[in-house]
Amino acid sequence: MTAETKENLNYNKTTFVNESTRQRNWYVIDAKDKVLGRLACEVARILRGKRKANFTPHCDNGDFVIIINAEHIMLTGKDKEDNIKYYKHSGYIGHLKTETLGELLKRRPEQVFINAVSRMLPKATHLRSLLLKKLKVYAGDKHPHSAQNPILIQEISNI
Repeated sequence: MTAETKENLNYNKTTFVNESTRQRNWYVIDAKDKVLGRLACEVARILRGKRKANFTPHCDNGDFVIIINAEHIMLTGKDKEDNIKYYKHSGYIGHLKTETLGELLKRRPEQVFINAVSRMLPKATHLRSLLLKKLKVYAGDKHPHSAQNPILIQEISNI
């Protein structure tokens, strides 16, 4: 083999992201007057790392996301607060509990956003729980993550 052939072999290697080469950033997104589904879709893309050039589907390569003002999120369409229902079951007969989106927004607005993002992440793998640990949602406009120097995202495409 010539020296030129050896250079081509090194150039065409596929590199994968690992713990030492991973770069993670912290982002803050203000959810005030943003549409729930569209914002959740973009947050899921950031959590997965799809906005990066070295995206790998089976690896956790995404960034941390802090959502503030989750209680001021907007919904589109007619009567979504009454028609969308969340179910939970204790395992005992007759213990199915139903809660509408409007009730959950009043009680725990953070959980509505976590549910929306969770349903946009991979379903059958352990990757979903790893990605959701990087999502921090707060109902108000204050968060305790100022030490990480998060970057405020003003405009997100599709919103």
